[in-house]
Amino acid sequence: MENDFLLPVTFQGKEREFPVRFLNYGYSSKLEVEIDGTKILFEPDEERNWRALISYEDLVANKNISRELLEAVAGVIEEITK
Repeated sequence: MENDFLLPVTFQGKEREFPVRFLNYGYSSKLEVEIDGTKILFEPDEERNWRALISYEDLVANKNISRELLEAVAGVIEEITK
């Protein structure tokens, strides 16, 4: 997998692309996805499902980032990492 790439996500009937950076931390890896200027980390949980890590302040500051959008991004990440 490349270190930097664009992630295509279909959300609410619209195709969007988000810049992604692959981060490797020893035995684990994370993806840093930039959504509307906010960098959000995605990491696999204990069951190998991808979850978003975003601070409450960032979530409140950027109203365009909804739970549904984060779930859509996580779903695409899951598809490409299987």
